[in-house]
Amino acid sequence: MSDKNDKPEKSWTGKAALAGAAIGSAAIAAALLYASRRKERAEKDQPTPKDAPETD
Repeated sequence: MSDKNDKPEKSWTGKAALAGAAIGSAAIAAALLYASRRKERAEKDQPTPKDAPETD
């Protein structure tokens, strides 16, 4: 004796929350990749001690 009204109505909020979590996770992953690549380039562009100009 169960009615169809016993189940909660499906709404878009659950799907929206899931989509928001997925988008947020992707944004964080992209930011971490961008930061690591930028750091690698910065370290690569710095002169090494043998190439450093001599100072007095």
